[in-house]
Amino acid sequence: MPWRNPEAPVVVVGAGPSGLVLANILHDNGIPAVVFERSSRAHVEQRARAGLIEHGTVQTLREHGLADGLLRSSGTHRRCEFRFDGERFTLDYGLLNGDRAHYVYPQQFLVRDLIERLLRIGGRIHFDTPVTAVSELGADEAVVGFSDTGGARELRAEFVAGCDGSLGVCRRMAADADRHTVTKEYGSSLLAILSATPPITTDMVYALHRDGCAIHALRTPETSRFYLQTAPGDEQADWDEKRIWAELRRRLSVADGPLPSPGPILETTLFPMRSAVTEELRYGRMFLVGDAAHIITPFGGKGMNLAIADAVELAEAIRCAVRTGDDRLLAGYSSAVARRVWATQEFSHAMIDLLCTPRAEDPEFHHRLQVARLKKWRASPPSATGFAKDYAG
Repeated sequence: MPWRNPEAPVVVVGAGPSGLVLANILHDNGIPAVVFERSSRAHVEQRARAGLIEHGTVQTLREHGLADGLLRSSGTHRRCEFRFDGERFTLDYGLLNGDRAHYVYPQQFLVRDLIERLLRIGGRIHFDTPVTAVSELGADEAVVGFSDTGGARELRAEFVAGCDGSLGVCRRMAADADRHTVTKEYGSSLLAILSATPPITTDMVYALHRDGCAIHALRTPETSRFYLQTAPGDEQADWDEKRIWAELRRRLSVADGPLPSPGPILETTLFPMRSAVTEELRYGRMFLVGDAAHIITPFGGKGMNLAIADAVELAEAIRCAVRTGDDRLLAGYSSAVARRVWATQEFSHAMIDLLCTPRAEDPEFHHRLQVARLKKWRASPPSATGFAKDYAG
């Protein structure tokens, strides 16, 4: 099916991992996509976010020729460490699931690779160009309003992919999106910390503590990502560097395990522990992708992997619609994403139940159950096979 608008058959709003994966795949299939990004190129290439990439995501990126930098610069990681009550043990989850491991590759590095590739093959990305509105979604072509150095402008597109996050314009333009959204508020917050300090181990570390969990997440040889569960009512200003390092060392403390050494903190963000799933993702000519469609907690490192899976799903649906006139995949996009997202939300929720201090009447009983589960995995690693398979993706 030839597209009616050769200038912009597809407009992609947002130059994060999902938008860039989508635009690269479409361009490889001869379907031009114009990407609009409200921030500068320098900003999106330096914005530190996720970093744990699942085995299946790596395979998908490799199949589409999008994994060269990842495979060249990063190695596999197949173990994670659990700490509780002054003890620790390492779980080789790769051994339990057919050697399906992770790669650790910071999101900003992947974004940089995807931008370079898209521009190299002739794709178009407009940085510093916010999309201001998406309208006429029920017509043959949607109207995308944007603002650049020339002022307010419009572009018509057959398809619009909203890859601009949960607070982006595309979700706001989907007027009834909230009616299709199921949410979970956990009643606690997480303090995310990015520090210019080397990793404390070569493995991810999950620490159970009565005052809230602590997580050590791998990023680069020179930087580390940490998370601290905070008490209700805490504000970011309550957490200065001295308190952060003291609390990390206290919650990660075990008899024989390394602890983080205080160093420069590059970034801190306090955000509520919250999950949300929007189950209707098509609004006429516009489709929601990634964080615009669903929010998941950082437990298990699933967010970027889900967003990339959405992008691949939508790319194939658009390819089929454009090339063959078959729009069945477009019609089934929402349900396909929902099935995958709910399975992943279940795992994330189980991780929270395993690691976090509950804000409920029975914290000590819950803590004893958490410890019992970890001791069971330590004594019999095969009992953690279900965790291992879900964790690796």
